[in-house]
Amino acid sequence: FFSLPTSKGYQHEYLCCKMSTGVVVQDEVSDQFQDFKLKKGEQLRYFIYKIGKDKKSIEIEKKGTIDKTYDDFVADLPENDCRYGLIEVEFETDDNRETSKLVFISWNPDTASVRPKMLYSGSKEAIKAALNGVGIHINATDYSELDFEASILPVVKRFA
Repeated sequence: FFSLPTSKGYQHEYLCCKMSTGVVVQDEVSDQFQDFKLKKGEQLRYFIYKIGKDKKSIEIEKKGTIDKTYDDFVADLPENDCRYGLIEVEFETDDNRETSKLVFISWNPDTASVRPKMLYSGSKEAIKAALNGVGIHINATDYSELDFEASILPVVKRFA
């Protein structure tokens, strides 16, 4: 919450997260996510999502097949434009168990234009709601924040 004074001196409280861009998530995103989560149908490693040209809906831009790696996922993110991503990260826990976690990444690079950065930031809650059950959310603004060993692995290991 935050408060703003009005011209008459009254304080109004606002819930910052309620601000909406009006962008909706296409049904295909939710449907394919459910299959992905349950490992049904097409076997995939990741999805890259974008806001469509109409600036009104979030759609699937790319899918990474099961043989793709985390590095392939990062390479599929545009250098100077925003995207959302969902990837299944496989790793070994500190007690040597093989496991995996679903990770949502909001890619909002510093080099992107202001307008898309605001649109993606303001629409992030809509896609997070559609990807129900993903517990790890990472915000990245440059490639160093996507470094697997230094940035991603320590976060996912906390949830193992």
